[in-house]
Amino acid sequence: MPEAILTILKFCFLGLLYLFLARVVRAVYRELSPDRPAPAATANGAGRFGRGRRSDQPVRPFKLKMIDPATAQIFPLGEEVTIGRAPGCSVPLADDTYVSQLHARIYVRDGKPFVEDLGSTNGTFLNRDRLSKTMPLHRGDKLQIGQTVLEIVQ
Repeated sequence: MPEAILTILKFCFLGLLYLFLARVVRAVYRELSPDRPAPAATANGAGRFGRGRRSDQPVRPFKLKMIDPATAQIFPLGEEVTIGRAPGCSVPLADDTYVSQLHARIYVRDGKPFVEDLGSTNGTFLNRDRLSKTMPLHRGDKLQIGQTVLEIVQ
């Protein structure tokens, strides 16, 4: 191959490498930066896409209620909740040996909670179905993580 073509290919590779590094730095920055405020609602209560909650309907946050084992523990769902045996998890399940260190994550987007498995060994089950992708949560759904069963309440 002529040397000019090799030089051009080297610069293209270098450019792609810098582009990749810039994307990684941007992703890390977005992950570490504080959340941006939600878009403001219009006068009729509709959000960005014209679908909104009526102003007379109060927003009630979702919660996780531990139903098995029956300890009556309730965990509020914030923007993001991690479930697992690790000490830093929002919902610690240290006594359940079938739970991974970081087992699952529940996050709220546009007022709706979603659950995703974080590559756990024994899997996460939503209403007895094993999660294979991120799924929305609804009031009354049962989430099984290891031998622990949690219910979504409002």
